[in-house]
Amino acid sequence: MKKLIKVMVFWLCATILVLGLMGCDRLISNSGDAVERVSDGDTIVIKDANGKNVNVRFACVDAPEIAHTNKEKQSKSTSDRNQFSWGVKAQERVQQLVQQGGERVTLNITDSDRYGRKVAEVRLKNGIFIQQVLLQEGLAKVYRPYLNKCPSKDLIQQAEAQAKEQKRGIWNDTKFVNPWEYRALYKK
Repeated sequence: MKKLIKVMVFWLCATILVLGLMGCDRLISNSGDAVERVSDGDTIVIKDANGKNVNVRFACVDAPEIAHTNKEKQSKSTSDRNQFSWGVKAQERVQQLVQQGGERVTLNITDSDRYGRKVAEVRLKNGIFIQQVLLQEGLAKVYRPYLNKCPSKDLIQQAEAQAKEQKRGIWNDTKFVNPWEYRALYKK
């Protein structure tokens, strides 16, 4: 009987050890999604568990546009240069944050958009909420048409209100055109 109990205890301990190690492996592999590229101030490309690149649009916010075509890059238009200048600042800030987070992010996917991108709240491993940082620094605006799909909408609105009150970033630029208005007016 004692021998049987010893064998059972041995196998129970071995099972617990194996399951524990499997759990550790799972934690390591789920330590966030690897960021392949920062496309602009509100879009990143991640590599999913299958090694496939996935475009991720930041939920809740809209960042200024960046120049994509040679024509846009060479534009002398004041509105283009202003928009693209802020767009580059937002993109660079996202790149800094992603690097600070070890090139990994955690996604809370809230939707998919008409371009097939995943829409998500994006956080660094240490919990820093990228959208909140962009808003606090005046590098993005709350995207109100989709705010009802934003789990952190109160936090988001508070961050924008703080930047607006302190006239940070785009809130201190009287010539800045909201990204959604810029796209509607200047992109054809």
